[in-house]
Amino acid sequence: MWKPDLSKIVTAEQKAVEGRATLLSAYKAAFDAHLDAVAQERQYDSRLTIVSYKGSTNQQWNAEAEAYIPWRDAALAYMFAQLAAVEAGEIQPPSIEDFIAGIAPIEWPDA
Repeated sequence: MWKPDLSKIVTAEQKAVEGRATLLSAYKAAFDAHLDAVAQERQYDSRLTIVSYKGSTNQQWNAEAEAYIPWRDAALAYMFAQLAAVEAGEIQPPSIEDFIAGIAPIEWPDA
């Protein structure tokens, strides 16, 4: 008589966990790319580069970093709130485009 190998059976719960992980990964990748693109609007290499200019002796670079950091923090808070709402079943998972579109635009300082 055939006996199934229980270690190879994938349950619906396991599929759901894997699906959430894949979705989370897609949102995170799009979010990081968006943060980089916003920094690149001002010729910085990435989100990591722009924040390194906080405290710069160049007033413009410092001002851009000081505008970027609180904007990034608000964007992160939005991301975590959206993902928590999806996880709790309060909202349907938005498309990546809608998810990114929900991030408030940055207000850059005058040049």
